[in-house]
Formats: sequence, structure tokens, C-alpha cells
Amino acid sequence: MSETDVLFSLTIKPRFCDTDAMGHINNTVLPVWFLEGRESILRIFNPSLSTEEVTLVLAKIEIEYLEETFFGKEVEIRTYVLRIGTSSVLVGQEAWQEGTLRATGTATMVNFDKHLRKSVPIPADVKKRLSEHVMEANH
Repeated sequence: MSETDVLFSLTIKPRFCDTDAMGHINNTVLPVWFLEGRESILRIFNPSLSTEEVTLVLAKIEIEYLEETFFGKEVEIRTYVLRIGTSSVLVGQEAWQEGTLRATGTATMVNFDKHLRKSVPIPADVKKRLSEHVMEANH
């Protein structure tokens, strides 16, 4: 399986209002773009994205800003699975603009039963689908 088969990819067209006084994309925008990129992971758990069937909660997010990102040029958000645990999945993400890696991120997402108010194991069929998108770190 090639890297492009593993990755989920989303193209973002930065808005002027995404910029800050420094003239680049504001640091608060990347978490939102990465959230949009994780929609593909969410759909593995909840294909319709029904709010009644939400099972994933975000436990932790980390973003490393490597290069400035600018308005007027498309940004590709790449999303993939780094690790699958019993009740959590570690998601890796990258923001690319003009062939340059601008930011990387990870998100720890936990399978959560909102009625029991606790984490629960990820179902086997979901783990199988997630495993199709596992990529080594530093690929």
C-alpha cells in the first residue's frame, strides 16, 4: 500500500481573515484545519457524523509550527493513524503549502461512551478500518 493510499487529504483555501498582524496564517487557525482533517477518522467511527452517535472525544492535541503559512495559496492537510490502542487512537497530521511542510500535529482521540461517561474499547471492525491508515512517524 502506498503512502497516498494511507493518507486522508483535504485542501484548504486560506481566508484573508485567517491571517494575523504578521501577515501569515494565525496560530489559532491550524487547530481548526486539523479538526477538519480529522473528519475522515471520525467517519470511521460514525459514518453519518450524527451528533447522537458521537463516540470520539479529543483528549490531547499538539501542534508544531515549522514554517509560516500564507494567505492566497492552498494548504493540504494530511491525516493518518500513528497508533491504535485499546480505547484510543493517535492521529498524525501535517499542513503542506507549496511543497513545504509548514506544521505537524498529533491528536489523541478516545472512544467514549457518553452515557457511561467513560472510555470504552474500540470495536474490532473499527480497529480494522483504522489499521488501513496507519503510517510510521517520520515517513
